[in-house]
Amino acid sequence: MPFNSYKDIIEEGDLVLAYINRNHIKPIRVTKDEILNTRYGCFEHNEMIGMSYGEQMGGSRGYGYIYLLAFTPELWTVSLPHRTQIVYTHDSSYIIQRLNIVSGSRVIEAGTGSGSFSHAFSRTVGLEGKLFSYEFHEPRFIEAKAEFEDHGLDKNTLITHRDVCKDGFELHDIPQPFVKDSGIAADAIFLDLPSPWEAIPHLKAVASSTRRVGICCFSPCMEQVVKTVTALNENGWVDVEMVEVAGRRWEARKEMLKDVNDVIKRLKDIQARRNQGLELLKQSRASTPGEKREASNPESGEANPVKVQNTGMGFNPFGRGLRIKEGDEKFEWRDVTGIEPDIKTHTSYLTFAYLQPPPSARVSL
Repeated sequence: MPFNSYKDIIEEGDLVLAYINRNHIKPIRVTKDEILNTRYGCFEHNEMIGMSYGEQMGGSRGYGYIYLLAFTPELWTVSLPHRTQIVYTHDSSYIIQRLNIVSGSRVIEAGTGSGSFSHAFSRTVGLEGKLFSYEFHEPRFIEAKAEFEDHGLDKNTLITHRDVCKDGFELHDIPQPFVKDSGIAADAIFLDLPSPWEAIPHLKAVASSTRRVGICCFSPCMEQVVKTVTALNENGWVDVEMVEVAGRRWEARKEMLKDVNDVIKRLKDIQARRNQGLELLKQSRASTPGEKREASNPESGEANPVKVQNTGMGFNPFGRGLRIKEGDEKFEWRDVTGIEPDIKTHTSYLTFAYLQPPPSARVSL
């Protein structure tokens, strides 16, 4: 199933994301008679056909389960094979919003890398928009091109093998559906390059001449930011601003209420059962060494006096040692929230700027 469309039922040949656990999402192509083997069980592709996206699937041997999820750029970001460092959702979503990329937008992306952001761009611009992606590393270009065709991105995405820092962005053999104003005419640009300041002078030739063009440069260190800002100022870009996106996970859950009196009773019960166990242990050791113990008599119903009886969980008001579903009506709960203490999401600095169209092309309001 391509990223820019949706359906409810899984069919043979569809791309499906098998959600195994929160740290493992495996992309698979549903193929007849194939089997997905995981540590949690085996899952037959034949059984996937006809199931709904989002449905839970049990293992063929009676244990384990996975979820069958539809492809989205967000899920692809956390499951794709890494060829380079990628742009994660907390950055990509902010960049798309900040550059005002919408359906119908024409976007330049350099370089393609692992294709994480390419999928988000392609979905956002839709079939009415176009994405022009550039990758200078040939093996990565070949893999990305095949991946885009496999995922259906080639309908609105054109990928090119080129070093834009040296050779620029202009294309002379653009397919007709991608042409606008005899060229690319981009209205948003994203540069994820080791030296974006070398590519910036080439951008005016491919930027739209009738509307304001936004740019974002993705740079991991401050030295790159300084050189990028200098190049932007020298080439007529305005409103230059550097942003760092630092996110924290916010958690909302239920917490079991515990009364102090129940806690005391629980501790006393544990101590009492411990003393009972010690007493039984002493009785079992009190027999004369070497003396054979008498077996219990089934007919009389007498139990072996040294056998420790299973007393269960005792007084257990909080379900200790049991699997309790959050919100179980047998217990009292309260709603709580928490935030991660550490910021873990820094990847790069985002430098934004804008290129104004020539005065003759501006529309009077």
